[in-house]
Amino acid sequence: MLPAWILVRFETRTGVLVQGFDHYLKGGATLRVLVSMNDMATTITASIAVEPECWRKQQLVNAVEIGGGQVVESTAATALIWADPESPELLERYLHDKIDWVQLPYAGVEPFIPMLDRTRLWTCGKGVYSRPVAEHALSLILAAFHNLGPYSAANRWTGPVGRNLHGCRVLILGGGGITTNLLSLLSPFNTHNVVLRRSPHELSGAVKVATLGDLHNELPLADVVVIALAVTKQTKGIIGAKEFALMGTNSWLINVARGVHVDTEPLVGALRTGKIGGACLDVTDPEPLPVGHPLWGMDNCIITPHVGNTPQMGLDLLAERVIENTRRYKQGETLLGPVDLNLGY
Repeated sequence: MLPAWILVRFETRTGVLVQGFDHYLKGGATLRVLVSMNDMATTITASIAVEPECWRKQQLVNAVEIGGGQVVESTAATALIWADPESPELLERYLHDKIDWVQLPYAGVEPFIPMLDRTRLWTCGKGVYSRPVAEHALSLILAAFHNLGPYSAANRWTGPVGRNLHGCRVLILGGGGITTNLLSLLSPFNTHNVVLRRSPHELSGAVKVATLGDLHNELPLADVVVIALAVTKQTKGIIGAKEFALMGTNSWLINVARGVHVDTEPLVGALRTGKIGGACLDVTDPEPLPVGHPLWGMDNCIITPHVGNTPQMGLDLLAERVIENTRRYKQGETLLGPVDLNLGY
């Protein structure tokens, strides 16, 4: 006789908690449990599609197979790995009632929001790209403090300009993976790190963690303001004219999140008038930043073309996440990077 916890329904139209696997199935997903009568070992057959056709697909197919999944056509799949972040409009045609899990490629899910529903689990690249983006943020901070923008553009020998990062006050907006990785990278510089996030949970490396409601109190104290936020209604335009007026004249803004966090017109004004020391932008609004835009010609503005993680860097990291989530899906474990439909990220 089989143990009681194995006696579960495998085909569902409403949702069955699969005991022993802690896996919740919705929308008519099919789960097959193979039981060895010798040792009672159990595995789940994970039928996963990787779509659409694009240059990223083969590496993600390999990742699914390494994770123990079976790659199938989308019509036969119970899960879908979305391979092309540039084609969100195609995703809906691959969804059907038996798809109970969709893995999205990026941490930002804004292009997919119209398709997100509660009939299946959605996971994203949350935390996947944190390490390279944090490295990029630190690179931009150091470039700003050591005047690398003007020096790299100069065509003659110029005078000494620069300041030390050691001991500076760093204000980070956002408390996710980019922030935790950046805090670790800042450790050798003995910086005074303050983090503002949605909920004030303690973070290693931060002397203070508070909510975004403290933003106006903290801005005047900061030497560096780093934006590492998800995009929500509350965070769009979080830095504008009022905030630039509160920042110090030697303070630098670093944005490695999304361009819409910053009101671009007041930023241009703050840079022109010297209200702030400068800005380093890996993201802009609009993006791409048009040729001839005022930000391009400013000595106190360093712009990189949204390369905190490049497509190939990102694919390698996404493949690691797909391997792990496939393994977890197969074992009925909690998946990494779930999208919170209430918060929108």
